[in-house]
Amino acid sequence: QVQLVESGGGLVQPGGSLRLSCAASGSIFSINAMAWYRQAPGKQRELVAAITSGGTTNYADSVKGRFTISRDNAKNTVYLQMNSLKPEDTAVYYCNAEGSRWYQASRRRFDAWGQGAQVTVSS
Repeated sequence: QVQLVESGGGLVQPGGSLRLSCAASGSIFSINAMAWYRQAPGKQRELVAAITSGGTTNYADSVKGRFTISRDNAKNTVYLQMNSLKPEDTAVYYCNAEGSRWYQASRRRFDAWGQGAQVTVSS
């Protein structure tokens, strides 16, 4: 089993900043891509940013230049630094990780999700 635990959400004023963290734990052999998604009320879940194990990043157009994704491979942790926040960034943010895990002396692929962190941008 692989678990993802998120932290760092909250309420912030427009123009403010927040930093989300997501730590993976369990019988992990390796983690390939880690990513942040978000889902606003009444909307579909969308990719916000992703990062490979080698550090290659990808961002949604709506957050380019404002959000930065990073990861600490030694800690199996991914971060999302969010600056210049806008009301339209309000959503539940979900962490995702995919890779391989140990299962009875062999390896299996996993695709895990965090529980979600509420981010509210409002004055």
